[in-house]
Amino acid sequence: MADRAQRRFLFLLGSTRSGGNAELLARRAAEHLPAGAEQQWLTLTDLPLPAFADQRHDGEYPPPTGHARTLLDATLDATDLVIVSPLYWYSVSTPVKHYLDHWSGWMRVPGTDFKRRMAGRTLWAVSAYAGSDPSDADPLAGMLRRSADYLSMRWGGLLLGSGSRPGDVLADEEALLAAKSFLASA
Repeated sequence: MADRAQRRFLFLLGSTRSGGNAELLARRAAEHLPAGAEQQWLTLTDLPLPAFADQRHDGEYPPPTGHARTLLDATLDATDLVIVSPLYWYSVSTPVKHYLDHWSGWMRVPGTDFKRRMAGRTLWAVSAYAGSDPSDADPLAGMLRRSADYLSMRWGGLLLGSGSRPGDVLADEEALLAAKSFLASA
């Protein structure tokens, strides 16, 4: 995979609220990226995907177009993908889950070689939870880690902050301290 000076981080914002706690924490982590690392920030709600239909047994998937093409190209161009999602029902938000569902189709688009091309990249997660138990995020981390494993990607880990109301995560001193080194170890 690319050396540190060639790293391209794709931050995929999955909240349905702009400027939410997960995004604030991700932006803090991004401030400490290695020198020369590129950043691209995409808000999934700004790039709505078509409904995903599982066609594995019905023939080939068509090449993606529109926002799906934009997201596929950005995903394949990145060396590091950072899923930024608040904890929703012990998992990722609906926009993130919908994006990940499309990975299943992209793996089957002729000529895309999605699975092979994703191998060796790093998948990271940044999330915020509103409860009192950080282990509530274990299913979110597990799902993303297993997805990374399936595609032979490296799992970079989960940066988790506490916050319910907008901006609350900025009072989570432990999360802010962890943000300083989270992506910097890339």
